[in-house]
Amino acid sequence: MQSTIAAVDRLGETRYDSPLHARDTDPSHAGQYISDTQFVPLHITFDQAAERSGNIFFEKAGPRERTFFDAPRTSAAIVTCGGLCPGLNNVIRSLVMSLHCHYGIQRVYGIRYGYHGMNPANGHAPVELTVDAVSDIHETGGTIIGTSRGPEDPKVMVETLRGLGVNILFTVGGDGTQRGALKVYEEAKSQGYPLAVVGVPKTVDNDIQYVSRTFGFGTAVDAARSVIDIAHTEARAVLNGVGIVKLMGRDSGFIAAAATLASGEVNYCLIPELPAALDGPRGLLGVLEERLARKRHAVIVAAEGAGQNLLPKETQQKDASGNIKFGDIGGFLKDRITAHFRGLGRPINVRYIDPSYAIRGLAANTEDAVLCDYFARNAVHAAMSGRTGLVIGYVHNRFVHVPISMATDGRKKVPLDGELWKGLLAVTGQPSSWF
Repeated sequence: MQSTIAAVDRLGETRYDSPLHARDTDPSHAGQYISDTQFVPLHITFDQAAERSGNIFFEKAGPRERTFFDAPRTSAAIVTCGGLCPGLNNVIRSLVMSLHCHYGIQRVYGIRYGYHGMNPANGHAPVELTVDAVSDIHETGGTIIGTSRGPEDPKVMVETLRGLGVNILFTVGGDGTQRGALKVYEEAKSQGYPLAVVGVPKTVDNDIQYVSRTFGFGTAVDAARSVIDIAHTEARAVLNGVGIVKLMGRDSGFIAAAATLASGEVNYCLIPELPAALDGPRGLLGVLEERLARKRHAVIVAAEGAGQNLLPKETQQKDASGNIKFGDIGGFLKDRITAHFRGLGRPINVRYIDPSYAIRGLAANTEDAVLCDYFARNAVHAAMSGRTGLVIGYVHNRFVHVPISMATDGRKKVPLDGELWKGLLAVTGQPSSWF
């Protein structure tokens, strides 16, 4: 298999000098522009004994010398979709600031309540986002333009954008949001409407492909570690105390694993990538019995999508975005552990904490705030160059252009042979498999 280039669609010829020229006359800054010949490889480790084939090369993100859009005649729109995530307001602010201050675009719309706001029948008129309107929004969590789940008709959404005179659409959201963006891009293309659709990857779960770290993840891990510390304090205070903390992570256990590793106080961590078992020689109940006999307390962290194989099989319901509604693994573990130890005639005190919504609504920490700005500015650069149908990726500490179709054809998972999981096993001492 030969290496391939992840080709990104372009709206046409770049006919205008970048407005960045006029704003930066220092000759030493001439090298700030990214050439279209610069790419970042997905695989960077080279083994002379077994050369890896099938490498993927992504376009390097950043400002181009020439733009497709004439900035004074260009309008943009921003939409945020899905669940809340620390850093959403930071991204909105950085998009607006870059559009206004770097490129001189004067009209930027905020689409209200996700894709619902792109259907006039829902009655959510867009708002204009000025520099003054976004000046201090990064200090609070949430999103000032609102969010929602669920799709809308791509034809209606494109017609709404055309009616507003929008040339650029920034879609800030996760897997479902970017699949919706792909439909908008395809519909605009079929209509011959030159609309740049650029995605900013948002998922607190950190599970988007070709994005090594999404904004909000670091804030979530920091907050989760604090909750784990509380659960540990509660567990140690009573005889046979067990603290259970359920963290975000529907399909991928990055937050649970990273918070476990950072804390150092967790004894067992359950993630969606590894099927769980309660019974058997290495099942959770058995190893927990041994732990309590020795230490009299334990802390368990479970990602929300972990252990679903243990829960009763019921009719699976879906939310508005089409995601399966998972059962409550934390409540299930609390009930099963309590019943098990009472059946043995041993005292047990189980505390269960679910901080998910308290974490999602936090303002971004310092590291995430910087990351938000990088993602947003590179999204603006990509859009102004006429690129479309892409998500800003993050590979080997480089920002890149990833076709939406590639970013949404799967989910990033915790590698069970990777450093994160190996470190977790060393810190917790838990079995590498529950079976």
